[in-house]
Amino acid sequence: MSFKRTFIASALMILTMACLRYMSHVEDIKPNKSFSTFPKQIGEWVGKEEHFDKGIYDVVGVDDSFLCNYTTSDGRQVQLYIGFYRSQREGDLIHSPKHCMPGAGWNIIRTSLEELIIPNHNPGRIKLIKLILEKGAQRQIVLYWFQSRGRFIASEYLQKTYLVIDSIIKHRTDGSFVRLIAPVINGDEEKTLGNMKDFAKLLLPILPEYIPS
Repeated sequence: MSFKRTFIASALMILTMACLRYMSHVEDIKPNKSFSTFPKQIGEWVGKEEHFDKGIYDVVGVDDSFLCNYTTSDGRQVQLYIGFYRSQREGDLIHSPKHCMPGAGWNIIRTSLEELIIPNHNPGRIKLIKLILEKGAQRQIVLYWFQSRGRFIASEYLQKTYLVIDSIIKHRTDGSFVRLIAPVINGDEEKTLGNMKDFAKLLLPILPEYIPS
């Protein structure tokens, strides 16, 4: 089963890159606003902006991005990363944490989907990919999704499928990746997940100011 999934994923990636390479007249879409202006305070969460090493940005090929560690006065914490790609025609495809995190020494011990319900937001509910990661005695939760061309996508396969379709129909290959990470404190995964979802509910209405629909 593992070999089959790997084969399908590899074939889909090759097909995606082949289609994008030969697509012409694809628009170069800019973010609605520069991510350098992304708010450092979201509700009661106060952030400190961070940056990856230059080598990481070179590898992921992102055009604009934002990395920030948010905390609250009572000690809750979450790291937010947003990567925006103006075009994915030249092989700079969005990277999945399923590939990147093991390279940083984290073991993925569980993968699932989570539903996030956001009152007074369109859409009112979205699916998120959840990873439980472990490195030695440390454990953390990752929530992420792909937000591209008006869609919220919780599947690497669908992300690549829509990328090919939209390059043909919409002449667009722009896309973004949104990731939240939080350490599991005192072994309480449910409480950590709840805190992350609370932050995500505040985050979602802000994203359209930066990510084109």
